[in-house]
Amino acid sequence: MKKILLVDDHSIVRNGLKSLIELEKDLEVAGEASSGVEALNLVRKNQYDIMVLDISMPDKNGVDTLHDLKHIAPELPVLVLSGYAEEQYAVNLMRNGCKGYLSKDADSDEIIRAIRTISNGKKYISSELAELMTNELSHPSDKQLHEMLSDREFQVFIKLAGGMSPTNIGNELHISIKTVSTYRTRILEKMSLKSNADLTYYAFKYKLLD
Repeated sequence: MKKILLVDDHSIVRNGLKSLIELEKDLEVAGEASSGVEALNLVRKNQYDIMVLDISMPDKNGVDTLHDLKHIAPELPVLVLSGYAEEQYAVNLMRNGCKGYLSKDADSDEIIRAIRTISNGKKYISSELAELMTNELSHPSDKQLHEMLSDREFQVFIKLAGGMSPTNIGNELHISIKTVSTYRTRILEKMSLKSNADLTYYAFKYKLLD
């Protein structure tokens, strides 16, 4: 039996996934969490074969959770199952550690197939993600600006765009305000933007924020 940790702040989503997974003889929901903080605490105490992770959550979003997981349990594979379409987050998150990315409107057979594939140690590339990655390789200049950011830069970008202060970002990520400022400068340069307001506008334009 493959043990699955479901991480989503909506109980109706977790219940729906649990009902779907319970139909499979080789899969078991061994844990549930409604936030990134809760999920990481469970990972510290228990063994799982895969984490199914949402992006938009309270306390600690999916981007931060995925980043912290690399330090806590780097061997635990993650399937991101998100309300955001593939073109918004998938390439960044696949580059930075997740083993598969599906939008929540994927059909049930594909969700189960992805869970089974990833829990067996492989990556799951949906047809939509395969097309995105092919386009990135064929036309690297066509990449969206946020796709050129590193893992940590992307984290800081999302927080700045969401209106978080450098002090709070530093506290959350356990880095100095000076380091946050350095990341901000680098992000603005890479994205050819001039201010936090530009970052926020960009994030809303590409639907990277709720």
